[in-house]
Amino acid sequence: MTPQLTIDLSGLNCPLPILRAKKALANLQGGDLLAVTCTDPATPTDFAAFCRQTGHQLVDSSAQDAKFHFLIRKRAD
Repeated sequence: MTPQLTIDLSGLNCPLPILRAKKALANLQGGDLLAVTCTDPATPTDFAAFCRQTGHQLVDSSAQDAKFHFLIRKRAD
């Protein structure tokens, strides 16, 4: 699965990662993938809640070397 867009939000704290991801998703088509990298330790919980509330799919969530990686599929419009 190759994301249509990748954004690095390292160094940003809540709520900025969610807000930037929301803005990036607005520019994608339904079904497209967004890859996000963050360093804020709250983002795993935040992105899970964001996807649950908005209908986007959290395809993958992982952590490596103090960075959190998310793959989000935009809900069909």
